[in-house]
Parts: sequence; C-alpha cells; structure tokens
Amino acid sequence: MLEHVPHWLGKALSGLRAGTDKLAIAQEGLGSFAAIDLRSPAFANGARLPERFTADGAGASPPLYWSGVPAEAVTLALLVEDADAPTPTPLVHAIVWGLPGRDGQLAEGAVVADGEGDAHGDVGRNSFLREGWLPPDPPTGHGEHRYAFQLFALAEVEEPGETPTRGEIVAAMRGRVLAAGLLTGTYSRGEPAGVGPVGSAAPA
Repeated sequence: MLEHVPHWLGKALSGLRAGTDKLAIAQEGLGSFAAIDLRSPAFANGARLPERFTADGAGASPPLYWSGVPAEAVTLALLVEDADAPTPTPLVHAIVWGLPGRDGQLAEGAVVADGEGDAHGDVGRNSFLREGWLPPDPPTGHGEHRYAFQLFALAEVEEPGETPTRGEIVAAMRGRVLAAGLLTGTYSRGEPAGVGPVGSAAPA
C-alpha cells in the first residue's frame, strides 16, 4: 500500500519517525534481563532485508533462530516493530505469543494467521489488525527503516487474551522478562540500496 506514496511526500515525511525509544524492548518495567542470541540465516544484524520478506516480494516472514534462553524461562514472545514508521508509535509487523521457553527457531514463512500453518504459539494482531506477518512496506523516499525483531523470555505466563495486540503483550510481559534478544533488519524504497550481508547458518 505505501509503495504508492509519491517520492516527494515520503521525502517530506522523512523527519517523522516513531523512534527506537518506543520499541517494546525499551519500555520500563519489563524486568532486568540478560541477552538472548537472536539471529537469522537470511540477513545479518543491521543489514538490509531481502526483498522476498517485504511487500516488494513474496512477503513471507524471515527465518529466525535463537539460543541462550534461561533454563527457568516458561515461554517466549516475539514482537517485530518498525522503529522508523511515520507514526506516533512503532508499526507492529508481527506478534507471536506462547513459544516454548527454550532455544529454538522459526522457519521462513512460519508467522501466519492461527490455523493456517504449523503451530508456533498464538499469533497476535499486527498494526493492520490482522493475524500474521505484515511485510515491510515503507513509503518511497522516506529513507531507511529499521525493523526490530524482539524476542522475550518470560518467567511466567500472564495470558494477554485471544489474538493479542501489542499493548496487551507489553502489559502481560511487565515484570516477567528474564532475557531478551534484538535483531534489526533494514529496508527502504526510492534510494540506492544493496543487499546483504546474509546471516549465519541456523543450527541443525
């Protein structure tokens, strides 16, 4: 949808961005947490997302894998947000709640509406109020957008409700986060941009 925004309008909005301080991982009260190693075999941290994961390609969710989850973790939650969306708060691209509390991975294309693919926890609503992966779709000329993949290990489960929103997830995590991982991919339109580097191989 945003690919149809004129370049001049995207450029004019380039200073309007949600900000990294509004990402879920930066919110107060989540807990004092250790680090989880969160990676993707498709792109390195800070590198450009391959087109197939965006609205310019097939729009599948990228593969992810993680290690370093504390032994006492009960469950995991994944939130993906666009820190540079021209909105008051980051745009939510994916929510997955109730992942097993251990090292693991999500395959490419795994973040889909509940009941449409392999069971990977409860998939919540993105900013378009739909379950599943919202492919990156930044306005043309708005500059580089940073997509923050945030994985949280929780000490206990506080049910956020059916098809949870970002606000319900953050409220349910408050004071329960033991560890968290952050992986950032970038994407832009209307300016020169290369691909890569890719990430490291996922464990077998």
